[in-house]
Amino acid sequence: MQAGIAEVREVPEKRQTASTPQLRRGARARHAGLRACGFLLFALLPLLAARASPPTPAPAPTPLTFGILPIGGPAESLTAWRPMLDDMSHALRQPVRSISVSTYEGLAQALNEERVDIAFVSGRLALQAVTLDRMQVIAQLTRGDGSHGYNAVLLVRRDSPLHSVADLLRKPGHWRYARGEALSVSGYLVPETQIFASRNLDSDTFFATVAIDNHQNNALAVANGEVDVATNNTADMERFAQHFPDQFARLRVLWTSTLIPHAVIVVRRDLDPAVRQAIVSFITGYARTGPHVAAELEKLKRIHDISGFAAAGNSALAPFADIDYQLDRRRALSAQWVSPAALEARLQKIANDHRRLLQQLRADKP
Repeated sequence: MQAGIAEVREVPEKRQTASTPQLRRGARARHAGLRACGFLLFALLPLLAARASPPTPAPAPTPLTFGILPIGGPAESLTAWRPMLDDMSHALRQPVRSISVSTYEGLAQALNEERVDIAFVSGRLALQAVTLDRMQVIAQLTRGDGSHGYNAVLLVRRDSPLHSVADLLRKPGHWRYARGEALSVSGYLVPETQIFASRNLDSDTFFATVAIDNHQNNALAVANGEVDVATNNTADMERFAQHFPDQFARLRVLWTSTLIPHAVIVVRRDLDPAVRQAIVSFITGYARTGPHVAAELEKLKRIHDISGFAAAGNSALAPFADIDYQLDRRRALSAQWVSPAALEARLQKIANDHRRLLQQLRADKP
């Protein structure tokens, strides 16, 4: 039994001794393989996760907001501008929203509150936007007739007893007057400067009554006999003749101003430079270059017989700065002052402010 037991015990001991190096080499190989598989799986995890998860969509471009000078009614202006703005959105690959308000003051407030990125505005409103609201002129309207501007007018009924400005001025406190807002160049600033302030008069106190409205409604008021005289301009009267031929036939022009430069387009200075340059290229090239010039011209004619936009800078606003200067100076001369020295100080300040403004406008390149 002892010999048998010894023999039985001896066999396992020999097998264990003989197989130990091979077992160790096999274990190391298995461990190495497992480690390699683990490293490979770890490296593939991001790729597997990426394939399993849908790609994150790129953020949508921020919409641009285009402010529109009120011509006629706000809804009419929005409809007229929409085809061009759709083309702009396509060219920029960025949504372009539009806002049109019923008053100049409403658009001025939107500019001041930085709710507008691009805007089509009159020269006086542009001057305020440039000096106060961090905007810059990039282009100026051109018309199909090739004109470099338009004229303010005074309208009366065809059967009116008024035949000249002299007839108007002979009867202070007698006539009913309709004018535009204080920011309207042809509706207020130019007639006020060239007719009233130049004679040390103020239209708001000269007439029996004064109504303030847009060009269209003021022309209708004259045609319908609700007022005796109203401000307007040659460009808007062309449009009025198309929309209201019967009322237009009842009107007559009493007075015409000197030439007023066309409206401009302004853009925010703090826009991304690439976006800003794309806007400038689109505006100044629209209806002028490319394969769709004829179609684009038709779209512009719906707005206000516009033929395009010429490149321009803030220096285009110098004539409107001059209008402000003349009006401020003539008002100062007609006011009451405690002494000649006080008047002289006021006139000197007006002149200095005007000079600095012109320097600012001419130094600012588009």
